[in-house]
Amino acid sequence: MKKNKETVLLAAAKEVIRIEGDAIRDLSKSLTADFSNAALAILKTKGRVIVTGMGKSGNIGKKISATLASTGTPSLFVHPAEANHGDLGMITHSDIVLSISYSGETEEIIQILPYLKEKNITLISMTGNQNSTLAKHSDFHLNISVKKEACPLQLAPTSSTTATLVMGDALAVALMKQRNFKPEDFAMLHPGGSLGKRLLTKVEHLMSKENLPIVTTTTPLSKVISIMSEGRLGMAIVIENKKLKGIITDGDLRRAIEKHHEKLFDLKARNIMTLKPRTISKDAKVIEAEAICNKYKITSLVVTEDHKIKGVFQIYNIAKV
Repeated sequence: MKKNKETVLLAAAKEVIRIEGDAIRDLSKSLTADFSNAALAILKTKGRVIVTGMGKSGNIGKKISATLASTGTPSLFVHPAEANHGDLGMITHSDIVLSISYSGETEEIIQILPYLKEKNITLISMTGNQNSTLAKHSDFHLNISVKKEACPLQLAPTSSTTATLVMGDALAVALMKQRNFKPEDFAMLHPGGSLGKRLLTKVEHLMSKENLPIVTTTTPLSKVISIMSEGRLGMAIVIENKKLKGIITDGDLRRAIEKHHEKLFDLKARNIMTLKPRTISKDAKVIEAEAICNKYKITSLVVTEDHKIKGVFQIYNIAKV
């Protein structure tokens, strides 16, 4: 009996995914010149994109507004019922309104159309009915109609809300590309996120700079091991005439032990060091340091400035941001 229930539940889930997947694939066929013209209007506006919608459409609208705002298009969500009771004052003549209603007949939204018309505010609508009141009174209409809802009763918004969300993402991404929105721009708007921190934090903020394990090319290996242990970085910086010459890592030590055995302590730093170690500026961003470490499959970078050693950056430091 339990197995039969599991089978039924899995079948139901797969059916929902299939129906909603079909709805998304069909969405591209509904795109018209209104999509690009709406995007161009947003790019030209000096104001914000005011997103509005009731119920589930409103919930999706909040997400679309948040996505726009976080990707370079100033936006905020205004509840249509609240708009009818004073919040219309939040919408200025410089703004563009993006109104979402699958039926295109949502009363609270229809009620604010005269105000938008009076103020000559550009209106973009997302509806599933291009002959609806909202669609007909819009400057640009984005068709989000679906063949069927995933809900077996055809009552709960499912495929339609998914289509709305995808249309909103399509608009946000299209605008991002036109604005040439870069990771650095994203970071400025997401300083609290891990990506934002890596993009904004400089190497100097995370590098080790006190009691660096520095040896010369002629330092005996026994002394090198002692300095590495004291430094607790799993490596030593090798210099010659006060200039960076190489590094010695734990890996270099292991390979030296395997190769030289009892003659190990007859060696000096120059005999086992890795030449031309990777370096980075203290003013570089952490994400640049991370990219270098990943590219060359290393864990440490020597931080330099004007050929002087300033510190050591290690990939493990990224966990601190």
